[in-house]
Amino acid sequence: MGARQRVRDVLTQVYEHRLARALETAELPRHVGVIIDGNRRWARDMGLEDVSEGHRRGADKIADFLGWCDEAGVGVVTIFLLSTDNLSRAEPELVPLLRIIEDVVADLSAVDRRWHLRAMGALELLPAETVAVLKQAEELTRDRPGATVNLAVGYGGRREIADAVRSLLAEHAERGTPLDELVELLDVEHIAEHLYTRGQPDPDLIIRTSGEQRLSGFLLWQTAHSEFYFTDVYWPDFRRIDFLRALRDYSARHRRFGS
Repeated sequence: MGARQRVRDVLTQVYEHRLARALETAELPRHVGVIIDGNRRWARDMGLEDVSEGHRRGADKIADFLGWCDEAGVGVVTIFLLSTDNLSRAEPELVPLLRIIEDVVADLSAVDRRWHLRAMGALELLPAETVAVLKQAEELTRDRPGATVNLAVGYGGRREIADAVRSLLAEHAERGTPLDELVELLDVEHIAEHLYTRGQPDPDLIIRTSGEQRLSGFLLWQTAHSEFYFTDVYWPDFRRIDFLRALRDYSARHRRFGS
């Protein structure tokens, strides 16, 4: 490492420390959602022929990110790992990606981890072995005292809303609720009670890496009043200092909740 790089590293550490100190008295999010984007582009920029290496490097970043969330006192984290659209990818890319997701889920549920993991998405669309890993992680971490971590795998925002309405209708059909009575009763809260994130606060902050500025169907219902932070950094290169910048940006905003 050259002297110039060492100086850069020291200055970065000083700046990071100042950011963290400044946030000690700031209002921080209770629930953070993250769209981990840019793995494939990172791999190509690094000259790697196998884009799975980008996904694997991105997977290695997730535990670090959750540690930073712990430091900031974030109680709920939702990570967008795989969309329903991703399931239509060609098998040579999809199969390795699923194996990487299984590996990272197993790592996050290891005995030395504190997080409570929850799988969310259309699990019926996933291979049985992937579902088994997700379900085992939920069971192993059910009583752990740390943050709740939602793992969005095979997830689509429109499908979640459709599933919520379907679940609500099925519940009332079982009770024998007449349709005209259900029409009168149905409101936003009734639907929210059947979402994948039921019982959790809506996300205060959504972070998306890689420069894209769209939600891609992520938490469409829950993000009605969320703040958004977009960064050009590819997910494998996302650092603690980038996370602290997102928190600083969030804390500086005046949240008007639709007004």
